[in-house]
Amino acid sequence: MTHRILSTVCALLLATSLQAGETLRLAVTTSFHNSGLADVLLPVIAKDLDLEVQLLVVGTGQALKLGEQGDVDAILVHSRTAEDAFLNQGFGTHRREIMYNDFVLIGSDTDPAHIQTATTAADALQKIAMAQTTFVSRGDDSGTHKKEVSLWKTAGLDTEQFGPWYTSVGAGMGAALNTASGLNAYIMSDRASWLNFANKGTLVLLYSGDPVLFNQYAYIPVNPEGKPHIKYDLALKLESWLVSDEAKALIDSYKINGEPLFVFNATY
Repeated sequence: MTHRILSTVCALLLATSLQAGETLRLAVTTSFHNSGLADVLLPVIAKDLDLEVQLLVVGTGQALKLGEQGDVDAILVHSRTAEDAFLNQGFGTHRREIMYNDFVLIGSDTDPAHIQTATTAADALQKIAMAQTTFVSRGDDSGTHKKEVSLWKTAGLDTEQFGPWYTSVGAGMGAALNTASGLNAYIMSDRASWLNFANKGTLVLLYSGDPVLFNQYAYIPVNPEGKPHIKYDLALKLESWLVSDEAKALIDSYKINGEPLFVFNATY
């Protein structure tokens, strides 16, 4: 009887261990999480791969740090320059493009800086700076924040020299949009977060369409060298699913009010 009980306990422990082993830690950006797409993808991943994906929702900068430290098995981010640096330093094994959308400029429907008449993204930002109307920046080293700063530079402007009209909140996309809504301020957002944002108030989409606003999301498995706890095999398993026909169908069909939030562009 004792032997039978021990055997049963051992079997249960083994089953629990095997189940726990099929868990992957994935650092994703707040913009991806705010889009709601994870709620669509994760249940299907769990069913298809018998894999629980645990999301750590942070900005791109923090996601890369988590990968560097070996605190996650893979990352899904959107800042090409930072991604290339991560790979060049050996922290990731390779980069796989998965999907894209674009950045958009949001503001009060009164549009005090008249950015609706802008001809380029740089022109829109110059109009805001000239009018010195309130602009909310994420200020959190995220992919969106990095892109925003680079766009100001392209427009010949330095955010370090801006006055109090430029409000840096050090927060994720949802919190930054809430702040902009409360202040009736301008803000740059990824399209997915904007479409899924409920607290719009008087905010409307005022400018988009410049090719410079292209926003690519990429998946990077963390390099397991020197980090034996990294579940690299599971990271590759998830990558194979993310570039599959099933993933493409789910990503391309995900819409809010009839508008697509992402476009799948992974190569096989």
